[in-house]
Amino acid sequence: MTQRQPWNPGTATAIGSMPGTDPLETARIVAGELPDLTPMPELPARGVGGDMLGRTAGMLPDLAVEVVPSGYRVARTAGRDQRRAVDLLRWDLDALEEVTAADTEPRLIKLQVAGPWTLASGIELERGHRVLTDHGALRDFTEALVEGVREHAALVAERTGGRILLQLDEPTLPAVLSGDLPTPSGYGTVPAFPEPEVQRLLEHTIERLGEAVARPVIVHCCAARPPVRLSRRAGAGALSLDAGTLESCSEEFAEEVGEVLDAGLPVLLGMVPTTEPRREPESRELVEPVRTFVTKLGFSERVLAEQVVPTPTCGLAAASPRWARRALELTGRLGRMLPERFAQN
Repeated sequence: MTQRQPWNPGTATAIGSMPGTDPLETARIVAGELPDLTPMPELPARGVGGDMLGRTAGMLPDLAVEVVPSGYRVARTAGRDQRRAVDLLRWDLDALEEVTAADTEPRLIKLQVAGPWTLASGIELERGHRVLTDHGALRDFTEALVEGVREHAALVAERTGGRILLQLDEPTLPAVLSGDLPTPSGYGTVPAFPEPEVQRLLEHTIERLGEAVARPVIVHCCAARPPVRLSRRAGAGALSLDAGTLESCSEEFAEEVGEVLDAGLPVLLGMVPTTEPRREPESRELVEPVRTFVTKLGFSERVLAEQVVPTPTCGLAAASPRWARRALELTGRLGRMLPERFAQN
């Protein structure tokens, strides 16, 4: 049975990142093209603090990071890099507040943050090892993530009057599970983490954050083989995937996605290219691979109308400004098309 969701049929959204450096102009574009489920834009082109890790680090209370040649590292005190991350986040919120000021009813706003495993994989301890290699540091960062995101979500809701959804970005999760995550030196890899341990920490994070935002909590992974079953068992109420992973996928992976659909959970599916193709595809072309996959699994096409939320295939940070806007337009068109075409099938 399809579970009731906080968005309306025909809704579309985006992963989060956008090109450029102007938060107000970007917020206007995103809010205008995706009014039913508006992602708070991220602008990694602004550099330190504007990317996924730095942005999330700017939310962490009592923990600071700095930039070193190998990336982000824990700092003893908040310095220039940490203050920049905090400032960028504040400017983004100022822009979103201005854009939503004319809303006559609460808007559904999606926040994107690095999940606990990706955050702990991407930040080093002072001695140079990744945070996730130290159990105490991993616990501290996870608790700081929960506390910081809860506070940030409450502030966004207060400033915009919106209802807040949360997306945990976990692109590094497959490497954590497989032992393919390189050490900061590049001469070795971090040993694989047992699946039950990975699931427990993710489950704890989803449960705590789910108390402070609207359900479902979304887990996004754009890797070629995202751990769908683990994410669902950890409590993810929705999965965000690149639809390209469904083409010629293994039987095991198809079965995992089928379990998600059978459970009635929504799937945010990346159908629109993130960079401009040589020829702009028609909406039917973008939907057809997903329709084929769903029907091969034995589901009714109605699943496309009831459980699929179109997105671009991943973030749009590398797109040209023209294509980023066009990609959002195409995504919104797909969202409207799915219930029109498949609701009765």
